[in-house]
Amino acid sequence: HKDDRGLYVSTGGFSKDARYEADRSTIPLTLWTLDDLVRALVENYEQVDIETKLLVPLKKTYLPA
Repeated sequence: HKDDRGLYVSTGGFSKDARYEADRSTIPLTLWTLDDLVRALVENYEQVDIETKLLVPLKKTYLPA
C-alpha cells in the first residue's frame, strides 16, 4: 500500500547491514534505538493513552534554575 510505513525499535542498536536494508526498503522505514523511544515517550507523554501511562508511570520533576 502506498501509505505503508515501518518502525523498528531495537534496544541494542542496529548493525550496518540493518541500516543498509532499511535505506533500500521499498517502504519508508524508521529505525529507533532505545534512546529514541524514550525521547519520544517523554516528549509526548501528555498525549499517550492511559494504558501506556499505567505501564510506564512517569512523574515530572522540577529542578531549580
